[in-house]
Amino acid sequence: MTSPLDALSGPGQSLRREPPDAQEFAGLRTSALARLRDAENPDNSLEGRFDLAYNAAHALCLAALRWHGFRASNRYIVFQTLPHTLGLGPEVWRVLAKCHDVRNLGEYEGGMNADERLVTDLITACKAVASKLNDLPPLSPSK
Repeated sequence: MTSPLDALSGPGQSLRREPPDAQEFAGLRTSALARLRDAENPDNSLEGRFDLAYNAAHALCLAALRWHGFRASNRYIVFQTLPHTLGLGPEVWRVLAKCHDVRNLGEYEGGMNADERLVTDLITACKAVASKLNDLPPLSPSK
């Protein structure tokens, strides 16, 4: 039986198979957790906190995808695959998808529409991803 991740991989698809790499996984996780800590600092600007939390969430979701042996061809797919990589439901990935839209609006059109509630929800979603990521068995150093 083909997994949902396998169904999304191949020529012209959003994912491609690539062996997991323990060092890459650890680097993504470490970087994400540092950004998440900084995103929680109320002394940082709201826009800065949003950017830090969004990039932390992306790195954590990418780490989960890499743990499963896949690489994404676009940023959004790492959020869409959360039900398959970490078993997280719409209460998490919908927040991350919304934040991806807000991020794109800010990056490409100059309109940052992040408010305190969205940043709080993003940090909460990011923590849920981090928690599930911690539950994954370690990758062997040779991988």
